Parts: sequence; structure tokens; C-alpha cells
Amino acid sequence: MRVLLAEDDETLGSGLRAGLAQHGFQVDWVRDGVAAEREMMSELHEAVILDMGLPRQDGLISLQKVRQKKIRTPVLILTAQDAVSYRIEGLDAGADDYLVKPVDLLELAARLRALVRRSHGEIQSTVNVKDVKLNSSTRVVSLNGTPVDLSAREFDLLFTFMLHAGHVLTRDQLEKHLYSWGTEVSSNTVEVHVYHLRRKLGNDVIQTIRGVGYVMPK
Repeated sequence: MRVLLAEDDETLGSGLRAGLAQHGFQVDWVRDGVAAEREMMSELHEAVILDMGLPRQDGLISLQKVRQKKIRTPVLILTAQDAVSYRIEGLDAGADDYLVKPVDLLELAARLRALVRRSHGEIQSTVNVKDVKLNSSTRVVSLNGTPVDLSAREFDLLFTFMLHAGHVLTRDQLEKHLYSWGTEVSSNTVEVHVYHLRRKLGNDVIQTIRGVGYVMPK
């Protein structure tokens, strides 16, 4: 799951990126409000962690500009300001959630998963598509009730397919969901992971739409 982190504190930003990576997130990190606005406009991320006190442009202004463009990516505000008035201001500007620093990494990861699920119409941590069940919190996958061992990339790819079940996804879209900046991606990486998912979950779990991409039927 690819997320955007907008945080100017080097120590905190580095720690959050490393910590979230351990929970299965691919983190793109920007350090000012102008860059945050630009990347939120790209709609490449499943969720955004946004500091309000950013240089060059306040995070609140970046959020307001993005929402004016009807960008619906879930945004979690992360700030040192704990006054209720600041929370109200952030939520009214279009934020979906709010955490005060210092933040507990487990709570942050859980809130991000919840935001992403809700943005795709899912309420619970368990997502079901036909005989496949995936728990985004425990990262456990089962087929007809039997646990299936997946690599981290296979899990992330399957989660993406399940959140977009019934919709065709191109290879480029899948790569953008799975990999953060600076990650070298081989030309056949997605095909290899799809092959392994089919081998473990069945050939029909993911269908190829020739010349377009892949789809997980509902």
C-alpha cells in the first residue's frame, strides 16, 4: 500500500518511513507544503499523512487546494497542535482523521488501513472476494478457510486487486500502487507476482484482459 508522508522533521520523517515499511506500507516522503500539494494532486497514493506546520506552504493550505480540485485521497493530519480548534480546522478543511504528535506507530498504521478501507467502501479489516479472505491488519490470507502463505509483495498486490475487485488495473497502475520512489522495478515484476498468486489461489482468481491489464472478478 503506497502512502504519501509530508513531514519536515528529518528524524520523525525517517522514523515514520522506516516504521511504516515494517507494516507493509510503501512510503513516499516530501518535506514541504508545495511538494505535498503537487504529490496529492497526482492521486498516486492510497492515503496521505500530512503535517500542518510545513515550510513553503502550510499543510492546511495544501489540503484546501487539493480538496477544491475534488481529490478524494484520504488524508490523516499529523501535528503537534492538540487544541480542539486546530482539529476542527483541519477536519473542516477536508482531513479524514487527526493524530497528535508524538504518535504511536501501531495506531498510525491502523488508522491508515481504516482510511484506505473506508475509501473503497470496506468497513472491517477483513476483505472477502469469493473464496478469498484477506485481513489487512494481521496480513493473513485464506482460501476456503485454509491459510495461504504469501510474500509481502504478493500480499500487497492481492490487497490491491481485492480493493478494486471488478475493475481492470493496468500494469502501470499496479506498479504505482506497490512501489515507492526510487524502487527499481523489472519489466515483468507484476506478471511474476500474478503468476505466483494464481499458483497459490487458483488460475481464475485474477484474469488477464489482453492488451489492457488484470482484473479480480467479484
